[in-house]
Amino acid sequence: MSFLLPKLTSKRDVDQMIKSTAEKVLVLRFGRDEDSVCLQLDDILAKTSHDLSKMAAIYLVDVDKMPVYTQYFDISYIPSTVFFFNGQHMKVDYGSPDHTKFVGSFKTKQDFIDLIEVIYRGAMRGKLIVQSPINPTNIPKYDLLYQGI
Repeated sequence: MSFLLPKLTSKRDVDQMIKSTAEKVLVLRFGRDEDSVCLQLDDILAKTSHDLSKMAAIYLVDVDKMPVYTQYFDISYIPSTVFFFNGQHMKVDYGSPDHTKFVGSFKTKQDFIDLIEVIYRGAMRGKLIVQSPINPTNIPKYDLLYQGI
């Protein structure tokens, strides 16, 4: 399903999207097109993109073609989904140690829709971090990897 969503292929494209996406949640999915979990997430993103078009803009970013952002956001696991609103990096408290990105695939379309709505409403109120509406049992568990320590 990744062919249904637009791709950002250069750092300049990503920078431009972050700067120019206004009054919408910018969703950047970092991953690989051939990865099975990425394809599962892409299916959910593609199926919800039309419903969320007034609230969110969804783009795919290949981790192999974008090492600058892969390193900047510490993408150790794929897929990882990062959110922005009006150029600000939006953080979400998932009950995990990392609030900067969602790691893994969403279990249901509704989980993703609920998360976008919470981020959008929080951002409209000026918040930079919001509480995740997703049931904790639906959030993938992982350990943070600190490289070079």
